[in-house]
Amino acid sequence: MIFPIPTGFIGIGTMGEPMALNLVRAGTPLVVWNRTREKSEPLEQAGARVADDIADLFAACETIILMLADGASTDAVLDRGGADFSKRVAGRTIVAMGTVSAGYSNGLGADIRAAGGRYVEAPVSGSRKPAEAGQLVGLLAGEADDRARLRPLLSPMCREVFDCGPVPGALHMKLAINTFLITLVTGFAEASHFAARHDLDMARFVDILNAGPMASDVSRVKAEKILHRDFARQAGISDVLKNSRLVVEAAREASIASPLMDLCFALYGETEALGLGEDDMISVVRAIEERTGAMAHA
Repeated sequence: MIFPIPTGFIGIGTMGEPMALNLVRAGTPLVVWNRTREKSEPLEQAGARVADDIADLFAACETIILMLADGASTDAVLDRGGADFSKRVAGRTIVAMGTVSAGYSNGLGADIRAAGGRYVEAPVSGSRKPAEAGQLVGLLAGEADDRARLRPLLSPMCREVFDCGPVPGALHMKLAINTFLITLVTGFAEASHFAARHDLDMARFVDILNAGPMASDVSRVKAEKILHRDFARQAGISDVLKNSRLVVEAAREASIASPLMDLCFALYGETEALGLGEDDMISVVRAIEERTGAMAHA
């Protein structure tokens, strides 16, 4: 299904670029905007139109996808609380694909609806590699008719899209999925460090892991990165730290215990403090190595 009216896409970052490229390659007419215009050039070369400014994008599009880092970025793009907010959202559908708190999303949705717009949460599960392959898992929350209408739009970016009911169901689901992902990768990093410190053959360690029942797409990718000390970003430490904080805060608000995520939150904070915020999340192993070094010198 091709959407005849151009779709807007704001936020051409680590995830946004491959996601938007998949939309263009699927034939979706796309108007894009990014604060740093140079990041939009691959989209322009692929056939998207780069908006002159935000106002140009909103004027051209009825559905606008936001792939932004946080609530502050989202508020700035929409001019939430400003004179242009109603003009930008009235009569349009805002599709928020970034990961923010459920409380923020609830408030944003209420403001958009009050201004005459429609709002849908559509966070995705997956990192840069699945984004490039169009193999993300999409989570949709909002009004039922909006969810049904937007599923075809998301399909070039996602191998599967799941309905999660009304807002903020998609974000709560994303945080639950992230809890498993973050603890899984952190546990693998600790296991790898344990193996390395016992002078085990790390290639053999990876082979045994991949042959066993714990193997997964995630563990295979991270095992190769550990094996080659490849910390090039797929899901960055700073992003994982943000997601860890959102999980811990959501758990506290609901009076839920989160013992593993509390530890992960601390470890990713230590990793970022090492100056590794832009490295891949598997570089959390370096914070574990730092702890081992501190014990050795205690």
